[in-house]
Amino acid sequence: MSSANLTGKIGNHTGYRRTKGTKLTAQEITDLWDGLKQSHLDSFDMMLSGYVPGAAGVEAVGRIANELKTDAASKPGSFFWVLDPVMGDNGKLYVAEDVVPAYQSLIHHADLILPNQFEAELLSGVKITNSASLERAIEVLHDKYNIPHIVITSVSLPIRSASQTPSSTRPASPMQSQSPTTPTMSVVGSTRTSDRKPRLFTIQFPVFNAYFSGTGDMFAALMVVRMREAVSYYAAENIRHTASWLSPDDVEATDLPLARAAEKVLASMHEVLARTCEQMPSELAATITRLARRRGVSEDIIRADGETMHLLKSQAAELKLTRNLGCLREPAIEYRAEKM
Repeated sequence: MSSANLTGKIGNHTGYRRTKGTKLTAQEITDLWDGLKQSHLDSFDMMLSGYVPGAAGVEAVGRIANELKTDAASKPGSFFWVLDPVMGDNGKLYVAEDVVPAYQSLIHHADLILPNQFEAELLSGVKITNSASLERAIEVLHDKYNIPHIVITSVSLPIRSASQTPSSTRPASPMQSQSPTTPTMSVVGSTRTSDRKPRLFTIQFPVFNAYFSGTGDMFAALMVVRMREAVSYYAAENIRHTASWLSPDDVEATDLPLARAAEKVLASMHEVLARTCEQMPSELAATITRLARRRGVSEDIIRADGETMHLLKSQAAELKLTRNLGCLREPAIEYRAEKM
C-alpha cells in the first residue's frame, strides 16, 4: 500500500502557496482501507506512508500497518513498512503538535523510517548539533523504539566519516575530491545489529542552488523500490525471509542493503535534479512568453509581478521525472556510502 501525493497543473502542492481541496480524515482513511479489504485488494508486501494530516490520521495509518504486520507474522520478511514521519523541517512544525506523540507511539512498528534532521530530533528527544549527537539520536531510535532501519535525510552538519580500508573494493566517495567551497549535504543511515547497536554510514552529495518541492516524496518512493532490490540482489545472505530484512551482525555498514539502496536513490535524485535545473531557465522563459501573450501584456509586466513569478518559478522547478526515466532506472552512482 502506498500513499500518493497527487500533484500537477490542476491539483498543485503547498510549494505554490495556493492550494484547494480538503484533507483526508482519519475515518476516510479507515473507510478506504475497509473498501480495499472488502474487494480482497489488501495483499500488500510493502507499505509507504508519508504526510498524514492530524494525529488521528497518523493513528489510523498505524492501525493499517499493524494489521498488515500481524497478518504477515507467520512469514518473516513478507511485509515491510517504510514510514516517512512528515512533521516539519528547519526547526518548525507544519503539523499539529499532537502528531509528534502519535508518531512516537507507533514508529516501533515500522521497518524503515525516513525522518529529516528536525524530525529525528522530535522522535528521539535528542537535539542534533554535531556528529556525536546525531549518532546518539540514532542510538535512541534503535534502542528505545527497536527500529530496524533508519535513514536521516538532509543532514546539514559536518559529518565525521571513517576512511575506506585499503582492502576495500568499493571506491572512495567522489566528495573527497570536491572543492572545499562546494555546498554539500548528507544522508546518514543505520541498520541495527541483533543487540540494537547502530551500523552507521553517511553519503555526502553536492547541493543545487535551487528550491524544489517533492524531493522528500521522491526519496521515500525510490527507497521502497531500491530497498527491495538491494535485499534481493546485494544482501550477503538471503534475508528476504528474515524479519525486517535485517542483515547478520558481521555485515559492514557500507555493505548493508540499506546503504546500497540509498546510494542508488541519491544517484537518481542527483541526475533528475541536475536535469531539472538545466531546463528551468528555458521552461521559465517559455512560460512567461505564453502568459504574456495570453494576457496581452509585455513580458516585463509579468516579470515585475512577484506573486506570478513565484508561481511560474514553482512550475519550472517541478521535478522532471517522466522526461528522465533512465535516471530512475539505471543511474550512475557517484556518491558512495562511507562508514561513520
